[in-house]
Amino acid sequence: MAPNENKVRPVSISEVKNILKKVEKDREELLYEQKIALEHAIKFAKLPIKKMDELIKELSKLDFLEEVHVYKIADILPQTEDDVKTIFAKERITFGEGEIKKIIDIVRKYYTE
Repeated sequence: MAPNENKVRPVSISEVKNILKKVEKDREELLYEQKIALEHAIKFAKLPIKKMDELIKELSKLDFLEEVHVYKIADILPQTEDDVKTIFAKERITFGEGEIKKIIDIVRKYYTE
């Protein structure tokens, strides 16, 4: 077994959508759980995979965010300071002045409601 074979990494909802669509194309039918996950991904993936990857790459450059937080932000696409604070309500993270604004500015480059 390769050393990184069982490594867990976050994936965006857009990536889940693409993976499940490929699986659906390769098989005759998806498993029940896969169908539900695909329906959810289709409903909530707001960005195409290319734009999502660019957003994740740019958010990853912010040294105050961990990888898991980057993916959470990319999936939810917060538009306001309150949206960002809600995402991190259960986390023990304190943002410095301007950090939330940086997050919102980056997200808005890729998505606005």
